[in-house]
Amino acid sequence: MSKLSHIDTDNRPTMVDVSNKKETVREAHAQAVVRLPADIVQHISGDEIGTKKGPVFATAIIAGVMAAKKTYELIPFCHPIGLDNCNIAIAMDGNNAVIDCRCKVVHKTGVEMEALTGASVAALTVYDMLKAMSHDIVIGETRLMAKTGGKQDFTRG
Repeated sequence: MSKLSHIDTDNRPTMVDVSNKKETVREAHAQAVVRLPADIVQHISGDEIGTKKGPVFATAIIAGVMAAKKTYELIPFCHPIGLDNCNIAIAMDGNNAVIDCRCKVVHKTGVEMEALTGASVAALTVYDMLKAMSHDIVIGETRLMAKTGGKQDFTRG
C-alpha cells in the first residue's frame, strides 16, 4: 500500500476521503517572493507601483484571493472549500515584493493549497502587470510558512 495520501490501494490516483474527519479551525500561511529589477523598484510610490494597467499590488491581491477561492478547480484532488477568510499582503523588502497569503476555514481539511495558490497567482499577476517594463523579473520561492488545525501543525523555522 502506498504512503501517499492521494494514491489508493491499487496505486490509482484518488481524492482523500475526509468524511470521518472532525471539523476544526484550519489556517495556513504561504509566501511567494518576486524579485524586481532596480529600474522597476524606482517606480514604487508609497506601497504601490502604478502602471497603465492599473495598481500592480492591489490587482495582485484581488487575483490571489480569487485564485485561492478556486483552488479546487485547479488542483485535481483538492476539496471544494468555502474559505472563511483569505488575506493577502504585499510588502517590499529591498528589491523583493514579498507576498503573504493567509487562509482560514472551519472544515475537515486544511487550506495549505489555497494559501499556496493565492500567493502563487498574486506573484504571477505582479509579473504580468510589470512585464512591459522588464522581463528580468524572477518569481522566487513560494512556500508554506505555517499551518494549524489538522492532524499536525507546522511552522517554518
